[in-house]
Amino acid sequence: MQTASTNICERLCNKPIREISLLLNIPGSTVSGIITKWKQLGTTATQPQCGRPRIMTEQGQRML
Repeated sequence: MQTASTNICERLCNKPIREISLLLNIPGSTVSGIITKWKQLGTTATQPQCGRPRIMTEQGQRML
């Protein structure tokens, strides 16, 4: 069974970055970044980052 992302990849994998960006209506730098991330990490998911988490504001606490 193929997923939607597999189908998209099969259709776009041999096309130039500019053509992909025009087809998806997103900047070429975004396409390039996603491709680089995929080649380095094997995924496009957001990775854990180092550093202290942001402090929640009073408004954010009220919303919870």
